[in-house]
Amino acid sequence: MNVGCGRREASALPAYFEDWREVRVDVDPAVEPDIVADLTDLGPLADGSADAVWAAHCIEHLYEHQVPVALGEFRRVLREDGFLCVIVPDLQAIARYVAADRLHEPLYTSPAGPVTAHDILFGFGAAIAAGRSTMAHHCGFTPGSLQRCFQRQQFGELLLTRREKDFELAALAQVLPTREQGAALAAALGL
Repeated sequence: MNVGCGRREASALPAYFEDWREVRVDVDPAVEPDIVADLTDLGPLADGSADAVWAAHCIEHLYEHQVPVALGEFRRVLREDGFLCVIVPDLQAIARYVAADRLHEPLYTSPAGPVTAHDILFGFGAAIAAGRSTMAHHCGFTPGSLQRCFQRQQFGELLLTRREKDFELAALAQVLPTREQGAALAAALGL
């Protein structure tokens, strides 16, 4: 399940999922998801119905108090042998650009265009300016704060990785894993 999937052309999954059936979930019907649903209420999806949940750059669009609710929903729809991958902007990684007064300097170019520290903090400005207000960021994460979000959830193992070149944090949470399985899965997903 690809939650917060966004537009099809901007939501490529890792090659690991090449032979899987993707179910696209988003709150915005304009992106033509398979299921229109909010991350905090995946009611259309049955308990234990997903082998994996991919949540790349979506939970930062929630308010902080909604993040545990969304993680709980992700856990609810996962099978007992399932896993969750959450990728979020790394606020610590961009803090030096903010401190150096480089808020609007492009850090990298995404398929949607140049991305600045301002975009990472507050949401992709071009999309918000085009009327897509759901693209605004309402919370943010450091390694410690993301780890604390997962401590309140019922996952067996959490691997947290900093992806410096992409200014991202990646969290891989498994329901019933072993540490070795988690490390192998993280490598296969490119985390």
